[in-house]
Amino acid sequence: MFLQIHTLTAYPASLLNRDDAGLAKRIPFGNATRLRVSSQCLKRHWREDLTRQLPDLPDGLRTRSFFTRTVLPRAVAAGVSEALASALIELLAKAVIDGGVKEGGDLNQPVLFGLREADYFVQMLVDASREADPAKALAERLKSKDEKQNLAAMSKAAAGLTAALFGRMVTSDLLARVDAPVHVAHAFTVHASNTEMDYFTVVDDLNRDDEIGAAHANQSELGAGVYYGYVAVDVPLLVSNLTGCEAKEWRQQDSATPARVLGALVRSIVQQSPGAKKGSTAPYAWADLLLLEAGTAQPRSLANAFLEAVPAKGDVRQQAAERMLAYLGKLDAMYGANSQRQLATTLSLSSPLAAQPVENAVRAALDALWA
Repeated sequence: MFLQIHTLTAYPASLLNRDDAGLAKRIPFGNATRLRVSSQCLKRHWREDLTRQLPDLPDGLRTRSFFTRTVLPRAVAAGVSEALASALIELLAKAVIDGGVKEGGDLNQPVLFGLREADYFVQMLVDASREADPAKALAERLKSKDEKQNLAAMSKAAAGLTAALFGRMVTSDLLARVDAPVHVAHAFTVHASNTEMDYFTVVDDLNRDDEIGAAHANQSELGAGVYYGYVAVDVPLLVSNLTGCEAKEWRQQDSATPARVLGALVRSIVQQSPGAKKGSTAPYAWADLLLLEAGTAQPRSLANAFLEAVPAKGDVRQQAAERMLAYLGKLDAMYGANSQRQLATTLSLSSPLAAQPVENAVRAALDALWA
């Protein structure tokens, strides 16, 4: 079962996502080059919003300093001496992460850890500290079959909300790899990219009357456009990640938390804006169109509706929405309609789908998933 999320969002002058040269990211598609926003950028902003929407759900931290800045101080607070905890941390880090551990316990690259995993590792240090030879006790425990079974039982559900949604890639016998159930496409403009360089200066407030000219001058690239966004959610895998059950058993689980998470995710997608230079461009916009599809067929994007770039004149939102729904109709004519759909939009469209408020559309889509 999949939930597909399609959006159209218009942004005025902004720099939503920069490349390594500080310019707006682009992608050639069809007959034109488009502005784009990377999936990594989008997920970062959604993740931050989801933790605000769902403060009661344990999350995680993507960091190189998990053991030294999260586990270590918690172990000290739990009664382990700082000297002993510091000595054990490096041993623990090297056992949990295969290679890539610096002296002292920091990792060579960021890894996503769940806060419940931190609690478990703290308890391991506390238990070891009570033994005559703490280092030996910890090393033996980490190698034991029982401990590996305990960590396996803790499973991917302990990795936190971010991992449950967007996955976690690890090479370790002790940590669970988490496959991502939320698949995010790079958003792109439905029309050809059109940018300009914004030249700006800074005036020194303490200039004397005879001192003229700018104290600083620079430029940045700004663009505007209507972006098509697409997300596909593997619902059984999401439920599995959140609860620890097998994906095939997802319907036997309580749907309350997965439904809350999906509802929060959709709200983030339609209302959270990425963007650099927020102080000088205020790149905030809500989607003008949300199309939700719930069904068992393999997901498919509607991006091909825009292989021929929409002309950048008139109401591009309206043209893009009509183009997208017309393409959806052609897919239905070829393959048959194979999903239940909900539409929310600010636009006046001639569509068999009745427009409704976002909350109603989300509720109906969730009902269809668990029908």
